[in-house]
Amino acid sequence: MRLPAFAKKAFRGGIVAALVLAMPAPALACTQVYIGKNQTTTGDTYVGRAEDFSPRYCKTFGVQQPIDNPVFRSFENDSVPGTGFEYTYQGRSYRYTYVRDNPDEWDAQDDEAASRVYSEAGTNERGVSVSATLTTDYNDGIDALDPRVDTGIGEYNLADYLLSVSSTARDGVEKLGAIIDQYGSQDCNQIVIADNTETWIFAQLSGHQWIAVKMSDDVASVNPNIGGLQYKVDLDDASQCLHSADVVTLPESNGVLVTYDDGTPNIFKTYGKENSGSSQNTRLAQGRAYFGAALAPQTDYTVDEQGRVTSLIDPQLTFTPGIKSDTFTALRSLAARGEQDDSLNANLNSALYAIGNNRTTEGNIFQIRSGLSSDIATIQWEALSRCEFSVYLPSYSALLTEVPADYFPAWNTVDGTYTGRKDDVAQALVEKDGKNLDYVFMDINTLAYNNRASMGENVRAYLDVLQKQVIAQQDVVDGLMQATPADQRTDLANKAFAAVSEQVYNKAAKLLDEMRAYVNAGDTSSAFMPSDYDAENGTSRTPIMYASAFVAPSITAQPQSVTCAQGAEAKLSVAATVDDSVDGSDAQLTYQWFVKGEDGNFSAIDGATAAEYVAATTEVGSKVYRVEVTSAAGLVSTSDEATVTVTQAAQEEPGQKPGQKTDVKTDVKTDTAKKATKGGLAKTGDSSVVTVALLTVAGVLAVMGAVLIRKRAN
Repeated sequence: MRLPAFAKKAFRGGIVAALVLAMPAPALACTQVYIGKNQTTTGDTYVGRAEDFSPRYCKTFGVQQPIDNPVFRSFENDSVPGTGFEYTYQGRSYRYTYVRDNPDEWDAQDDEAASRVYSEAGTNERGVSVSATLTTDYNDGIDALDPRVDTGIGEYNLADYLLSVSSTARDGVEKLGAIIDQYGSQDCNQIVIADNTETWIFAQLSGHQWIAVKMSDDVASVNPNIGGLQYKVDLDDASQCLHSADVVTLPESNGVLVTYDDGTPNIFKTYGKENSGSSQNTRLAQGRAYFGAALAPQTDYTVDEQGRVTSLIDPQLTFTPGIKSDTFTALRSLAARGEQDDSLNANLNSALYAIGNNRTTEGNIFQIRSGLSSDIATIQWEALSRCEFSVYLPSYSALLTEVPADYFPAWNTVDGTYTGRKDDVAQALVEKDGKNLDYVFMDINTLAYNNRASMGENVRAYLDVLQKQVIAQQDVVDGLMQATPADQRTDLANKAFAAVSEQVYNKAAKLLDEMRAYVNAGDTSSAFMPSDYDAENGTSRTPIMYASAFVAPSITAQPQSVTCAQGAEAKLSVAATVDDSVDGSDAQLTYQWFVKGEDGNFSAIDGATAAEYVAATTEVGSKVYRVEVTSAAGLVSTSDEATVTVTQAAQEEPGQKPGQKTDVKTDVKTDTAKKATKGGLAKTGDSSVVTVALLTVAGVLAVMGAVLIRKRAN
C-alpha cells in the first residue's frame, strides 16, 4: 500500500533524471492475505494483497524484459528535493510480470528507472513471486532511535528490485536485507516473497532494522496495514527467521525491547504501534470472520458507538482458520465486507471500512503448488480495479513473455485523466475507446457499488459464476500444461492468457453495456438481471470455455483390426469425446479416415468423415487405416492404426449352393467300427452291416484257400 495519494511529476537534477513523489497524508487501507497449504482443499498455498488508493485509478498488467545492470531509483519524499534512493545492480535482471499504475500523471516515460517504479505483484522467470506492498509503521520510541532514511529503499522499488534479482525466495530475502543494511529504509512496509518451496513475510521495521519470517503451512493470516501484529519466532533459527544484526540489541540497549513471558523477544510489538486505527482493526476482524476464526467482541476487540473496531486486545499475525479454502474462497477473500457477522457487515453499516471497499485499485492472489517445477508452480490470479465486482484472470506468470495489448495497454500509453479518482457514476456511463479490461471493470464496479440495492446482488452472483468457470477452465489447461514439454510451455502460457483475457472481456463488456442501459433507463422497480445469467440454475447461458482452444478430443475407443473373407463387410469405428468443462458438445467433433499407401504415407479417404468407416474388401491382402478426430477449435487427436486383412474366399463345387460346405467322404469301415463300438450290435436292415458281413466271409475264404495251397506245397 502506497503512502501518498500521488501527485507525480518529473524532476531533473543535474544529469540524473529522477522521479519526485509528493506525499500528502497517508491513507492506509491495503490488505495482505496468506493461507498455508495445509489449510486449503487444493493443497496449495495462497498469498496476495489488495491495493487501496482511489475508486477510479488506472492499472496495467505487463511483462518487464531483462535489463543489463539495471538502475533502481525513486524519490518518494520530496521534502528534501534531489535526494532519494539509487542503486545499480551489476548483472542481468530476470524477466517478470508486474502490475503498475497507468495514469499520465507519471510523465516519466523517458526514464527507464522511473518507468519501473512501483512494479507490484509479479513473478519472475525463476518462479519467485512478490506481492507488494503493505504499508506499516513504527512506534515513537523506535522512531527516536532509528528513524527512516530519505535515501533508503521504499515501496516504489521493493518489488522491482526483488523480482529483478531474486533466484529463490530466500535469496530475495537476503538481498533485500543487504540493501537495507547498506542504504536503510525510506518507509516501513511488509512484503511477501515466495517460491514453490517457501513463503516469507519481509518487514521493514525502522530506518535500518528488518526481519523476515517463514510462514507455516498450518496457518492463515490477514494483515490490513498493522505493523504490530505479533508473531513468535526463534530469532536464532535461520531456517525460519532472517533479520538485521541489531534487531534485538538496538531496542534492548535502549530499554524498549518487549518480550514474551518466556523472555523471547516480541519483535513486532517492540517496533509496531500499539493501535493502528479503526479502519485497519475493522478489516482484521472481518478477515478473521471470513476464514471462520472470528474474534469475540469485548474479549478480543472493542468497538465505538458507530460499530468500528477501535482496538485489538491481542493482535496476532497468524491464526488457525475454521474453514478449508479453495481457489474461489481465496480470491473472494480480498472482496470480503464482513458479511459473516452483522456487526462487521459494511453492507449494513456504512461507517465500517471493509476489505472489499470502493477504493481498491487491484487485487492479486498467487496460487503456489508444491511439487511442481518452478516454471509452472505458480498461478498469478489478477483482478484489475476493485475486487468486489471483478473476475480474476489466471496466468503462468513465470512463463509469460507477452500480454494481449488490446486488453492490457502498455505502461504510459493510456490517458487516465478521465477517471478523476472519484467514484463518479457519470464517468462510468461514458463509453470508452478500446478494450482496456481495467476500464471495463472500473466502470462495472462504480455502477454496481453505487446502485447496490438494485444491481449489486445479481451482478456479483453473475461474476461469481464466471469466476468459477474460469477456475474450471484453468484446471483443464493446467493438466495440459503439466504434460507439455518444458520448451513448449511459454507458448501455451501466452496463448492461454490471451484466450482467457478475450473471453472475460467479451462477457464483461456485454455486462457493462446492459448495466449502463439499466441505469440510463432510470427504472429500478425491478432488480437488474444480466441477460447471460441463468439465476434459476445459478449458471450462465453461454459459459466461458477458453480451454477448448488447447485441449484436443479424447479418444475413448480405438479402431480394432479386422480379418474377413473377400467381399465380406469390414467395419472400423472410433469413439471420442470432449470434456464437458471444455466445450460441452461431442457433436462438434469431426472425423477423417486415412489409409496407408505402399510408400508408407497415409492419405485421406474421400467421404470417410464419420465415426464409422466400412473398408473395401474386394481384393485379397492387408491395408492399414487410422482416423483423425478434430475439435471445434481445430485441435486433432489421431487414433491407433488398425489393419484390415482380406482372405481368399472358399472354393464352391458345381451345383453347390452358395455358402454350402463340401461334404467330407466317410471311411465306411471306420464309420461302422465306430457304430459297433458305440452302439453294440448292428440293427437289422442296416445295409452297411450286410456289406461288411459279405466282405468278411469272402475274406475268411480267401485266407483259408491260401493256407491249403501252402500245405500242399509242403
